[in-house]
Amino acid sequence: MNNNLLLASIIASQVLSFNAIAHDSDKKCQVYKAARVFDGNILHTDAAVMISHGKVKQVGPADSFDRRCSKVKDLGDATILPGFIESHAHITFQNVPKEIVLKHGVTTVRDTGGALHFPEGGKGKLRLLSSGPIIQATGGYPNNLFGGGGDNHHASNIVAFEADTPEQGRHLVNHFYEAGAVIIKIALEPGGEHGAPWAGGHGHGTTSNEPWPIMNQETVDAIVDEAHFLGLNVTAHVGENTGVQRALIAGVDEFTHIPCAPIEPALLHQAVDQGVKMVTTLDTLSSCHGIDTNTHILNHAGANFIYGSEIGHNDVPWGINAEEMHRILHLTSGEEVEFEEVLNIFKMATSKAGENLGIPGLGTLTENAPADIIAVKGNPFLKFKPLEYPDLVISGGKVVVNNFKKSKSK
Repeated sequence: MNNNLLLASIIASQVLSFNAIAHDSDKKCQVYKAARVFDGNILHTDAAVMISHGKVKQVGPADSFDRRCSKVKDLGDATILPGFIESHAHITFQNVPKEIVLKHGVTTVRDTGGALHFPEGGKGKLRLLSSGPIIQATGGYPNNLFGGGGDNHHASNIVAFEADTPEQGRHLVNHFYEAGAVIIKIALEPGGEHGAPWAGGHGHGTTSNEPWPIMNQETVDAIVDEAHFLGLNVTAHVGENTGVQRALIAGVDEFTHIPCAPIEPALLHQAVDQGVKMVTTLDTLSSCHGIDTNTHILNHAGANFIYGSEIGHNDVPWGINAEEMHRILHLTSGEEVEFEEVLNIFKMATSKAGENLGIPGLGTLTENAPADIIAVKGNPFLKFKPLEYPDLVISGGKVVVNNFKKSKSK
């Protein structure tokens, strides 16, 4: 009899513990329903996303979570998406307010040129990753226009640092790696491209009659080799044939812009064959004489494009850039725009960008992905502009913007 009573007591205590755990878990979960949910790869209709403890738990039919979570918010005719990822920005160098960028739908930014810092944010704050200063030749771009240099790689006003030998290049790569850089950026920019923003269109100087110095091939090779040895990719600012060729010989992983001047088609095909990813920045480079042709050639060759709009330029929004999306669509779609072409642009700014950064799940609404979520009223797949003013922004599970406060909740 005593044994039976003991067994019954143990079972009862386990049931009470389970109920307490379930209740506690229920308090921490949240379900958002909407007419459309884009998970970074697939567009679902009449769907919902469940989040808990700062992570995405699941995406599924709208009515599939009602009994699993007490907090359910129905956004109605709206679209839920992963927060956008900006892969080319100068937040730190240009003192762009991080909270404004986050409120306007960009939940992750990769700073490409600026002070060194370790990755930060992600829980109610902008997730900010850094390349550290750009590595350039002495007397070359961008320090010749922006100033800088010195020996403090963490200074708020630094944009680039100089290397003229393989030893100097390897030293900088190692230092940047130890100080938290997630990628290494190099500049191979001799200047002179018609319409380039660094040639005077944005107050960044004037076009030079003489080519600016760029790093020699041995130094570029050493930088790329050392970065790859440490597990870092290399992104290259290139604008014309010489820089493109030097970057390809070294084996860079990415072009931080689509080149500004017309590029020899064979070099563009070579870049695609080598798997070089292309960050777009088409809006800020719209005056470049070669940008449209280069993009068309790259697209037909099967290039892997990543969304980037260069937040920090005076004419670029501090958040999602709808004009950037329009330009990508214009230059990568056929005469009749197919839905898959539109969908692919959203992937460039979410799942493809997250994969490029190497953070598991980032840019998706898949299980255990960071709960970085935005939502807009209506259908942004028909009209991009509302994305610049999202009605819901969640960073790491924490609500930053919520214009759905009067939405039906259960």
